[in-house]
Amino acid sequence: MKAITIHQPWATLIALGEKKFETRGWATKYRGQLAIHAAKKVDKEICQQEPFRSVLAKHGYSADNLPTGCVVAIAQITGCYRIYNTIDNGVHIVRCPNYQYDFDKVEFIRKPESDFGYYDDGRFAWEMSDVKQIDPVPAKGQQGLWNWNYGTCINCKEDKELLPLDDVQGICEDCAQVMSDLAP
Repeated sequence: MKAITIHQPWATLIALGEKKFETRGWATKYRGQLAIHAAKKVDKEICQQEPFRSVLAKHGYSADNLPTGCVVAIAQITGCYRIYNTIDNGVHIVRCPNYQYDFDKVEFIRKPESDFGYYDDGRFAWEMSDVKQIDPVPAKGQQGLWNWNYGTCINCKEDKELLPLDDVQGICEDCAQVMSDLAP
């Protein structure tokens, strides 16, 4: 499954359904399931500012208890929009040419959503839908879109992040380490 690493508190805001768009400096053609990985970095300063502080508190979170270094949600990328300009309290965004069918579709992003992203002219907003928060699953993040290999380890039978063994099966890092320690 494709995954993206996002700093905290933004990853948790997506997991909670409070942030519908992830803003990036680059567009994506990818559509489909996406694992939301919370980076190890927490922007503690932004967590103290409104509306971050009150939205996180509403769900029982603060800068001190945000999950890090783990996948926190599964979402669907359903669109990629080019950001044009800010108008009043909203932001015009237009679907990226050649990335989807409705080239002239316009969305208006209003507060608090507009506070949860970097909506500068020329950037891109990735639309997230069907977001499902999951119990945090430890994983190593990466830059850009990356493949998250998660499943049941063929050795210990636990659900974990797997090292690729072949196209169908995998083994977790812990079991791989034990096996390499036992090798002659």
